[in-house]
Amino acid sequence: MTPRRATDQYLRDLALLRRVRDRIDREYARPLDVEALARDVHMSGGHLSRQFRRAYGESPYSYLMTRRIERAMALLRRGDLSVTEVCFEVGCSSLGTFSTRFTELVGMPPSAYRKEAQRATEGLPSCVAKQVTRPVRNREAPLSGSD
Repeated sequence: MTPRRATDQYLRDLALLRRVRDRIDREYARPLDVEALARDVHMSGGHLSRQFRRAYGESPYSYLMTRRIERAMALLRRGDLSVTEVCFEVGCSSLGTFSTRFTELVGMPPSAYRKEAQRATEGLPSCVAKQVTRPVRNREAPLSGSD
């Protein structure tokens, strides 16, 4: 493949990856899996996962879970839903998996986060509270020199 064709293909793939990322951002609460996301952009699941990780530093599943946890954090700060209700509201089907991922990304269980966040963000505008409490990620998707 010529350098020009390789660049063109890379740009086409990047546009498709943005479509996948945008879909995850929009539909995070719906059941999504890598194979379905890949079919929609006419890629194999493996190719999508490799390209997505190369472009964004994490797998599509990890990106989806980060979006879900970010939304869960906002709902927990609001305080009117139980942890179980928040779990299902953001599209998770297992409370155990939700709690484990939440703890990995945020550093504390959802119930502890709710108590801490309400104290820490009291009096802050919601746009500032969202930025201050955004999860830090990439424990399972470290960038390596071999990518």
